[in-house]
Amino acid sequence: MSKPKILFVSQEIEPYLKETEMSKVGRFLPQGIQERGKEVRAFMPRFGLVNERRHQLHEVIRLSGLNLVVNDLDHPLIIKVASIQAARMQVYFIDNEEFFKRKATFQDKSGKMFEDNDERAIFFVRGVLETVKKLGWSPDIIHCHGWMTSILPTYLKTFYNDDPLFSDTKTVYSVYDHHPEKPLHDGMIDKVKFDEIDGDAVSLLQNPSYINLHKQAVKDSDAVVAGTSEIPTEIEADIKESRKPFMTYTEYADDDSYYEKFSAFYDEILNENTVSADAE
Repeated sequence: MSKPKILFVSQEIEPYLKETEMSKVGRFLPQGIQERGKEVRAFMPRFGLVNERRHQLHEVIRLSGLNLVVNDLDHPLIIKVASIQAARMQVYFIDNEEFFKRKATFQDKSGKMFEDNDERAIFFVRGVLETVKKLGWSPDIIHCHGWMTSILPTYLKTFYNDDPLFSDTKTVYSVYDHHPEKPLHDGMIDKVKFDEIDGDAVSLLQNPSYINLHKQAVKDSDAVVAGTSEIPTEIEADIKESRKPFMTYTEYADDDSYYEKFSAFYDEILNENTVSADAE
């Protein structure tokens, strides 16, 4: 029997960005899951803050060279990779000169959010999925971390719905209580609809606040995790109403069986998929 394949998509992974609750999860959860018999891959954006020389990033020529259209403009997709030797794990980086060259993540030195953060999120999500297609690696589960990944479950259910590589893929979304207060560009919904995604499917993006991005992800994912001890109350209400598998923070945090809890959670989701298929 083949190993379950888990794809981790995170906007932050330590040591490439500073240590945060999310970047530590991005670093150690894939390793812990890999050590428990699952096959893993990890992706993050190649922000300009990432020191390529120190972390020995190099471009993967065979995966680069594709152009992605975002809001009717072509953007070259560049794929880089680095290894975390202690974990025996590779991290793939989604790169583009226009979106990720700047020496910052989401805001400038004055604290002003970048106007194109919505396009950067769309490019990142599509870049991950297109790279996975090029790898020919069919993930059983995609676990998304951070608001920048929030539209991945939506793209998987719409834009990539007919792609056989993702036909059995389930998505898990981790909700963190760390996000900017100001919303993304109010034209985000039109940029998503440009990819022939029905407006009704993304109506929440009429007001692309970070709360609504979380709500969109909860709506379209197959399972949800509380990534921090507290999450917005309105998001928690949506999760409970959805009746989807939900792992609370207290179920796994500060627990010696942290990785076992996540591995079992993934197995639960995969078993639900198997039961559904058998029922058909």
